[in-house]
Amino acid sequence: MRVIVAGSVHVDPEDRERFVEAHRIIVERARAYPGCIDVAISPDPTDAGRVNIFEYFESEETLNAWRAIAPPPSASIAFKDDQVFKHAISRTGPPFD
Repeated sequence: MRVIVAGSVHVDPEDRERFVEAHRIIVERARAYPGCIDVAISPDPTDAGRVNIFEYFESEETLNAWRAIAPPPSASIAFKDDQVFKHAISRTGPPFD
């Protein structure tokens, strides 16, 4: 069963770009990892302190295997108001049926 981890975290607006950049290596390596469909850690266009998180893996096992070897961010930047959740996907189809 495919798995999506999605949501957002909030950082101080002056730290947002550094937070996103600190996760660049994780995004690049995750996208190259077998079983990773997509990963994005990106600044929100309307909230200066929000960072959107999106991870899409073929299975829970693949996600866990990736997390076991994933590199840490290149900088430690505190975040608050974590609203990130893991979703098990039982059906996938076009967005506008």
